[in-house]
Amino acid sequence: MKKILLVAATVALSIGSVQANPYMALGCAGCHGGAGQGASAPALAGKDASWIVQQLKDFQSGARKNATMNAMAGMAAGQEQAIADFLASK
Repeated sequence: MKKILLVAATVALSIGSVQANPYMALGCAGCHGGAGQGASAPALAGKDASWIVQQLKDFQSGARKNATMNAMAGMAAGQEQAIADFLASK
C-alpha cells in the first residue's frame, strides 16, 4: 500500500511539474540550457514562440530528423505552446 501511494504521489508531482514548467520538467534544459541559452544543443532563448511550436511539431511528425529531438519532442505533446512561451520570454 505504501508503494502505491508513493508512486501516485510521484506521478502527481511530475504532472504538476510539467504543467508548471514543461521545459524544465521534460528535460529540455539538459541540452538546451536552463534558460534555453544553449548547452550542447542550439540556443532557443528569445526565439519566436510560433517558430518553436512548429519545430516541436515537425520533430514529432518526423518532418525534421534528429534522433534525440524526434524522441524528446514526443514527450512535449500538448505542451508545445508552454515550452515556446517560456523560451520566447528568455
